[in-house]
Amino acid sequence: MPYVLIQVTKEGLTVEQKKRLIQGATDLLVTTLDKDPATTFVVIQEVDTDNWGIAGSTVTERRQREAAK
Repeated sequence: MPYVLIQVTKEGLTVEQKKRLIQGATDLLVTTLDKDPATTFVVIQEVDTDNWGIAGSTVTERRQREAAK
């Protein structure tokens, strides 16, 4: 019973993109590990950019610096 957690920054992922992520992750486990899709769980967790850090800065701060260039 695989459980896949996909974490992405909360920046406007569409319903269609989420559907494709869920289907793609499921297909990968079915084809690679021969897992049953009926018992394969995929969760997409959207994280606010203030709560995601890279190299000591939040994604929000990094985006603001990039926009100021």
